[in-house]
Amino acid sequence: MNQPTRKRALLLRNPKARRGSESIEPLLQRLEAGGLDVTIETFEALPEIARDIVRLRDRADLVIVCGGDGSVSSAALAAMESGLPMGIIPMGTANDLALTLGIPSDLVAAAEVIARGETRPVDVGTVNGHAFFNVASIGLSSDLAQSLDPVLKKRFGRLGYALAAMKVMTRAGHFKARITEKGQTTEVETYQVAIGNGRHYGGGNVVEESAEIDDGHLDLYSLEMTNLWKLALMLRSFRSGTHGAWREVRTARCVEFDIETKRPMPVNTDGEIVTATPAHFKVHPKAVSIFTPSAGAGDTAARPHLYHC
Repeated sequence: MNQPTRKRALLLRNPKARRGSESIEPLLQRLEAGGLDVTIETFEALPEIARDIVRLRDRADLVIVCGGDGSVSSAALAAMESGLPMGIIPMGTANDLALTLGIPSDLVAAAEVIARGETRPVDVGTVNGHAFFNVASIGLSSDLAQSLDPVLKKRFGRLGYALAAMKVMTRAGHFKARITEKGQTTEVETYQVAIGNGRHYGGGNVVEESAEIDDGHLDLYSLEMTNLWKLALMLRSFRSGTHGAWREVRTARCVEFDIETKRPMPVNTDGEIVTATPAHFKVHPKAVSIFTPSAGAGDTAARPHLYHC
């Protein structure tokens, strides 16, 4: 009787992730028992992820990223280019992509998902050529990403995010931006412009209540209130993705957006600052296959300011 063919897995581990110091031996045993021969590479900086995938893609049938959302997004373009399916072992703080895809937070259970071999093709967003799975933003979230102490983030997790967010809000200011979609430009005064590709971001917030990571479009929102502290009243709507019902929140849906600001402003993608405005955003439908527990996906008309193109 012929033995089943074993597959070669390239496992990329980020030891700086919040759970990066945990033992990976139990999950390695599960992967090996599931018919995978695993090669382990450790990276210290996010650009190394893509280089490792490109360098070793001829010796792998799939790639596994052990890290947070920033680590996974850093692997996206190389995964697109190589055509390798990607597995996720969620070792970060928020792990919003894992939440979107139903990947369990338990490391061995996440390895079990990969061993089962069922994949789901998902969209990838890009901004100025940099990939993101969850959301890219200009304004508050970028300020938060720049001010968040890595030690605080690793030690306190989501509480660290909350403490840093309060500090950012005390000194935040609005800015003017030009939003262009399908040739039409709108000038806004805003505290934040966020463009989502997936469903969850920011530790469980929802980009837009109907958003899915394989719907072939991007969802934008812009915070245009006069008093930033009104956000406290809006928090529940951000958790459910219904924030577009507030008149202070502009929303739009399209496959491409351009954002310009008077001066260059940093762009945060999945927790990492990767580029600056002017920024061109684009969706790449079903560009990467990710191992998931299920191939299935997790009335916008009534909400104001929501436009389709």
